[in-house]
Amino acid sequence: MTKRVTVEIDNAIARVTLNRETKHNALDMEMFYAIKAAIKTIKQNKKIRVVVVCGKGESFSSGLDVKSVMSQRKNVFKLLWKWWPGSANLAQQVTIGWRQLEVPVVMVLHGKCWGGGMQIALGGDFRIADPDTSLSIMEAKWGLIPDMGGTPALSENVAVDQAMKMAMTAECISAKDALDKHLITQISHNPMASAEALAKQLIERSPDTNKRIKAFYYKSWGNKQAKILAGETFNQWKIILGKNQKIAVKKALGEKLDYR
Repeated sequence: MTKRVTVEIDNAIARVTLNRETKHNALDMEMFYAIKAAIKTIKQNKKIRVVVVCGKGESFSSGLDVKSVMSQRKNVFKLLWKWWPGSANLAQQVTIGWRQLEVPVVMVLHGKCWGGGMQIALGGDFRIADPDTSLSIMEAKWGLIPDMGGTPALSENVAVDQAMKMAMTAECISAKDALDKHLITQISHNPMASAEALAKQLIERSPDTNKRIKAFYYKSWGNKQAKILAGETFNQWKIILGKNQKIAVKKALGEKLDYR
């Protein structure tokens, strides 16, 4: 089986590639664990100064592989379980983990950047997108809320009415619209080249300065991360349990199920 995520380190730059191109880098359980492991590998390597994350193939990531993940009910618990409300569960670690790294993280976006893929992109410090990128906070399409740790970045960058509109409608927007809404940092016809150029700029600065700026600015702009992470998971559980209760009641009453 192809390795879901690859990490290549060269000249203090860690290049992380989501590597499930035949499925548009959709997130199955193996992908979740692989991203978590990649973040851990980078965190342990003190020689790394910048991280560049991209997706192989036609898309950055088309989001959750619903069929694969939902094939086993225990996967939901594996993704959402946490010991402490304000900590990150597995679903959130693949996003918030990038923010918790001490070094700058640049996300290179192209093709589909939907749902869970959009959440992961929000974990980066910078997002550079191809003009043809399609972006969407798509969880509402499945009757769910965005719960993968992207809300802190969303609250820091996007006006609340625009964030709610994207989350409620699950509509796909263009890179230009995303830039106008401050969902991304930059549009480039060669986003990887632009990311590499930015990485080289960042390496020229003191690593301690970059570290302090990242930590201080996130603390200044978004000091409610633990509360947000707890809220994401709490509200998702309410939705999931509410759906299951509704289905159970309808089955008990012998009614025809009406899925929406």
